[in-house]
Amino acid sequence: WVAREMKPLLVPDVNKDPRFCKKADEVSHFTTQSIICVPLTTRGKCLGVIELINKVEEGAGFSEGDLLVLTTLADFTAIAIENAMFLNKVQELTITDDLTKLYNSRFLHSRLDYEVERARRFNYEISMIFLDLDYFKEVNDVHGHLSGSKLLREVAGLLASMLRTVDMACRYGGDEFIILMPGTSKKNAALVAEKLRASIKEKAFLADEGINIRLTAS
Repeated sequence: WVAREMKPLLVPDVNKDPRFCKKADEVSHFTTQSIICVPLTTRGKCLGVIELINKVEEGAGFSEGDLLVLTTLADFTAIAIENAMFLNKVQELTITDDLTKLYNSRFLHSRLDYEVERARRFNYEISMIFLDLDYFKEVNDVHGHLSGSKLLREVAGLLASMLRTVDMACRYGGDEFIILMPGTSKKNAALVAEKLRASIKEKAFLADEGINIRLTAS
């Protein structure tokens, strides 16, 4: 209710409030006496809620003064959360390729040294796959840059779907992709590269536009 209505709620005594459901207490074997709950709101959106149950003083219920304190705290908390979300979004934009949503070359350069040093420290192998789409320029020349951009997004989606969560797929250039694979030997990386190459060759790209482009990669 608090999240939906974006309004604070003060219940000094739950036994006198018909909205309170005792089911949670029955399951948890906990006795709820008083509740105070305020929304974390900013720019007309609810980011979450803060809920307190029962005061430390035995038998005491929350008061309007408690509500004022918690509301003030919630206002500052909501601002802090929004700022953190904004900074996270900015950071994401600096390391993410706008078109494909894969990591960009800036991320690769900053991450590579770290991953190599980490592999050296913990004594495991690390591999990279370089993947270049063959004759991609012809797609742009024949079908236009919008179709070419959509094709790159489809390729990126295919790559991402076939990799482990620890692998890092990056769009390095126009039609060039690099995949950083921690904990992967040269032999296993070659197997993955061949699977990716075969999957790209087998897929009909831009099928929803009725074009059905076949690609190869090297």
